[in-house]
Amino acid sequence: MRRNTDARGAAGRLASPAGVKRAGFVMNIGGLCHRNAVTVGRFDELIKAAQLMRERHIGYLVVVDETDGKKRPVGVLTDRDIVITVVARETDPRTLRAGDIMTQQPVTVSEADPVEKALREMRRVGVRRLPVITPQGELAGIVSLDDVLDFLAGELQNVAASIRNERLIEGTLRP
Repeated sequence: MRRNTDARGAAGRLASPAGVKRAGFVMNIGGLCHRNAVTVGRFDELIKAAQLMRERHIGYLVVVDETDGKKRPVGVLTDRDIVITVVARETDPRTLRAGDIMTQQPVTVSEADPVEKALREMRRVGVRRLPVITPQGELAGIVSLDDVLDFLAGELQNVAASIRNERLIEGTLRP
C-alpha cells in the first residue's frame, strides 16, 4: 500500500493501490472490547483508585457517573496520571479524588464502530485504550491496542493456514 499524501485529512489513512476499493469483512469494536471494565466514581478517593489498580493489576480505570444503575463514562484515570500529577509533584494523595486528576471527557468509541475508527481515534489523541459505549452512552467496555493486535494476529494466522492448506491439498490432488 502507498500512503495517500494528497488527501490524507485528519485520519492519515492509507490508500489502496491504484485506487482499488477495499471490500469484505469489517470487525466492529463490540466484538473486540473487554466487557468487564473496572470503574470508579469521580468522588472516590484517589488512594482507593490506586489500590484498586494494584489489586486488579491494571493501569487504567474508567471514571463513571452512575444513575439508575447506568454507568456513563466521564473520565479516565491511569497509573501514569497518578505518577505525573500527584507523585512527581509531591502532592498528598489523601487529599484528592479520582475526579481531581482524571482526564475529563474521554474520547470514546461505540460498540458498532469499526476497528479502523478506534485506531484513528487512539492515534489522534495519543492513547492505547478507549472506553466503549452503547448507543445510549452507557459504558460497554474498553478496547485496547492489545485487543486489536490479538485480533489481527489471529487473522494473519488464518492467512498462513490457508497457504499451508493450499499446498497440502495441491500435493494430494496432484502428486
